[in-house]
Amino acid sequence: MDLVERISVDLKEAMKNKNELELSVLRLMRTGLKNKEIELIHALSEEEAQSVIRTMIKQGKDALTDFTSAGRQDLIERQTGEIAILERYLPPSMSEAELEEICKKVIAESGAVSMSEVGKVMGQIMKVVGGRADGNTVRTIVQRLLSGNA
Repeated sequence: MDLVERISVDLKEAMKNKNELELSVLRLMRTGLKNKEIELIHALSEEEAQSVIRTMIKQGKDALTDFTSAGRQDLIERQTGEIAILERYLPPSMSEAELEEICKKVIAESGAVSMSEVGKVMGQIMKVVGGRADGNTVRTIVQRLLSGNA
């Protein structure tokens, strides 16, 4: 069962269980996926659907930062729940150890030795990890490795 089908099945289940938060998030996801499908004028591949969900998670985390700085505990709890539901539809993230190994390998292959080459290395690493790692985490590891603090 592909991602879009899984969301539809889970949406029906959330309706039966009257789970308002999950129902709200699944409807948002379905709408986001449908909008992307209309934009691209073709059915979404698994990678494209996952990309839409990753974007929604990133937006949720940005909102979470705003809610935290505003001291809105009620919104923080809801947003945290929404992010947790969204993350269930993505493949598991890579561990930091796996990520560090990939970073070391790509840095060695590219011959990067200075901090000015972070961007070049980042692009190559993000292609390898295929969205299974957060860009900020990758950047932190790359900067640490290139600065010699490995």
